Order: sequence, then structure tokens, then C-alpha cells
Amino acid sequence: MPAKKDRKELTTTSVVKLKPRAGRSRDWFPDTQVPGFGVRVTDKGSQTYVLRTRYPGSSNAARREIGKVGAIGLSDARDKARRWLALIGEGKDPAKVEAERRDAQIDKDANTVNAILDDFVKRHVSKLRSADQVKHALDRYVRPQIGESSIYDLKRRQIVELLDAVEDEAGPVMADRTLAHLRKAFNWQATRDDEFMSPIVRGMARTKPKERARQRVLTDDEIRDIWQALETADLPSCYPRYVKMLLLTMTRRNESADMNAAEIEGDLWTIPGGRYKTKLDHVIPLSPDAKALIGAKPAKFKGKNWFVFSTTGGEKSFSGFSKAKKALDVEIAKRRKAEGREKIPGWTLHDLRRTARTLMSRAKVPEDHAERSMGHIIAGVRGTYDRHKYLDEKREAFRKLADLVAIILDPPADNVLRIDGVRA
Repeated sequence: MPAKKDRKELTTTSVVKLKPRAGRSRDWFPDTQVPGFGVRVTDKGSQTYVLRTRYPGSSNAARREIGKVGAIGLSDARDKARRWLALIGEGKDPAKVEAERRDAQIDKDANTVNAILDDFVKRHVSKLRSADQVKHALDRYVRPQIGESSIYDLKRRQIVELLDAVEDEAGPVMADRTLAHLRKAFNWQATRDDEFMSPIVRGMARTKPKERARQRVLTDDEIRDIWQALETADLPSCYPRYVKMLLLTMTRRNESADMNAAEIEGDLWTIPGGRYKTKLDHVIPLSPDAKALIGAKPAKFKGKNWFVFSTTGGEKSFSGFSKAKKALDVEIAKRRKAEGREKIPGWTLHDLRRTARTLMSRAKVPEDHAERSMGHIIAGVRGTYDRHKYLDEKREAFRKLADLVAIILDPPADNVLRIDGVRA
């Protein structure tokens, strides 16, 4: 060991240059700032910060590694040595204290909102048809706000602040959707955890139930605006056909997006119960206008199946909904502004389904036939015992829908008499 008078204060520069003295395979260079702290160096170039002192439970002094030189800085190593000495002064073993802290941190990390949401998504959300929408809301709005918080420390105030932020950014409806997803996740966790109590309480919603029930139906002008913008906007090549298919088949977003060749036979498109809301197969007779949107399967397609609406040649179904919808809205707004008209009020792809159902009523389609065409289950005894497939009736309903859409897109002149339900 160097003589006391030969000891020098360690610096970052001097530590790097330290080498064992002649004849030694390892050497010890103590620091002058912190008692017992220093650097152990070997002839193979290994340099380690250590603290040599008497640890609780031992009668002799011993050296313990604080960290490798380079992996931890000199200043941080000194601070760690001081903390160890303070613990030793309290009769505590630094190794045991740090192990307890690590275990506590592991427990804390396992119980953060992020950890709970990961498990919730894996075990529950991934099985839902709306999985993409739920994950998007959780990733976009929930995780950045409270993701690192322990579920046991969550306060109602944090939930309210989260909802305030969502409402300010995306509106009250999105705030309520996010609240619904988060409530479901917390309730799911509560069934698995004796200690957890959800901080969500009644009254946190930003809208009333009647307001949350969407009633948006597109006007004829809005349908024309959308159709025209689909032809001029900078969109994925499959997107215009996809949006039109939503209206002409009254389907939900993912139902059309995942449309594939295996589900189509002639003019019949069968959406399997495995990916339909009612869990039952839904058969849609495709009108000529709808069938024209499908296109032809490439002759050299090598995959197991071919997705009709795809940006990868049919290998994967279309999924860029948000980006494409924003581009479409920008194009609609630009066209309206050029014509001196106001912006189109907010609308969603699901509004096309509601609009199509309304158009069927305008085209004098019988209510039962229209509901069956939507895939709704007829309630009561008729729904239970009537096993008729109503294919002809549904085929006629979708034909009338397509005819009315064609008339809306190309309305007859004022002096031309039009009979409802018949294409001009």
C-alpha cells in the first residue's frame, strides 16, 4: 500500500493512467477525499472502484466493488462510497439495502399502469375486433400521462387531468372513449388483484349518453364531396375503393378492410362469424357497383389469400386509416374553400354505415330487409325461428342502395322526372 505521504487525490485523468507498480499483479490506489475509497488495478488492465472498510457483521476490513472504471464515473463512485459509509454508520449493510431497493423497484415496475395495460392488451384486447382502436387510444392518451404511475398510487385527480388533456386535443367524445377503455382495463385488473381499487368513479364522463350515441348521417352534398375528393386526394391506391365499399355494403371499418378473395363467391361476400360483431356469418349480395370495386386478383399472387384492399399487393389488409382519413379531409376542405363553402362538419367512416341504412329507407327498402342487410339480428320469435337467408331480398336492397347512390352522385336535371329507387 502506498505510504500516506505519497497518496494523491484521484482524478478522472489520473485514474485512467494507473498501472500496478513493478512486481505486482494488482495494486491499490487510495483516494484522499473519501476514507477507504480507491481504485484497484490489475496488470491485465482491469480497473475497479472499491470501498475498503469494516462492514456490518464482520470483524475485519474488506474491499467491495463499487463499479468498473468507465462504467461509473469517479464523482458518482465517490458519492456511492459516501452513501455506503453513511449506511454502515447506521449499522446497515449496503449490499442488503441495495438489494431491497432493487426488489422494491421491480415490484413497482410490475404494478405501473403501463405494465397493467400490457397484460390487459395481451390477454383481453388482442382478442377483440376493435383491438387496434383500443390500443391506439391507450398508447396515444393514457400511457404518456399516467403510464409510469403505480396503480396503487393513482388519484382521481390524475384521471381527471388525463381526460381534460384528451378533451382539449381530440374532443369530449374521444375523452369518453378513452375513459371507457381505461375503466375496462382497471375493472379487469380489479378482478385479479385483491389490493387494487379503481380510481374511476361515476360522473367523470364528458358527455351524456344521448350525446354519445352518434346520429351523423351524411347529406347528398357531403357524399358528392367525399366521392370527388377520393379521386383527387393523395391517398393509398386502394383507399378510394375501400371508402366506397363501406357505403355500398353498409359494413364496418375492419369488415371491409379485411375483405379477401376466400370470402367471395360469385356476387356473394360472406363475412365469417369469427370477425363479425354478431359472431354469425353475414352474407352480402354485392351489387354490380360494389363488385366492380373489388378488382381482379393478380395471376401471379403467391400468398395463401389475397386481400382486396391492400397497399402490399394483397399480402396484408389495409390499415392506415388515420393518415388516409386526414388526407381525405384536407382535400375536401380545400375543394370546399375554393368554392366558397364552409368546412364539412366532422364525420367518421362509421357514419357511412348509418348513411347507407338511411338511404335504404329512402329507396323504399322494407325495414326487415334493410336490417338483415346490415347484419342485424331480428329480435323476437321471427328472429329465432325464421331461418330463411333472404338472399334475394338483400340483393334487391343493395341494388336499390347502389342505384340511389348513383343518382346522388349524378343527379338528374331539374326537368327530368325520377322515380325513387330506379337509376336514372
